Amino acid sequence: MAYDEDLVDRIREQLAGERDVTEKKMFGGLAFLIRGHMTVAASGQGGMLVRVDPAGSERIVATTKARPMEMRGREMSGWLRVDSQDLRTKRQLTKWVGLATKFVHGLPAKR
Repeated sequence: MAYDEDLVDRIREQLAGERDVTEKKMFGGLAFLIRGHMTVAASGQGGMLVRVDPAGSERIVATTKARPMEMRGREMSGWLRVDSQDLRTKRQLTKWVGLATKFVHGLPAKR
């Protein structure tokens, strides 16, 4: 499955006010990086990958429909998968993009 082009456009709109945003094809999807840090991605498996503070990811999973991202059968700490049906509205997408950008802004810029 290819990533959702409509979701990509909606993410671009959400990140329009951010500085130092780049896009990179990764893992069958399209990732958005801020200051060199992968922040969110339109997944090639559908939905979106969202970067969050690893210390708070269990709480987020317990209180939302997000689930831990798995790569090669292993959970990736600090990464969540959000299904397309949970990204239908602008409000839903804003919530997830906001969580990711807030976390990434707390990281030092990559060189």
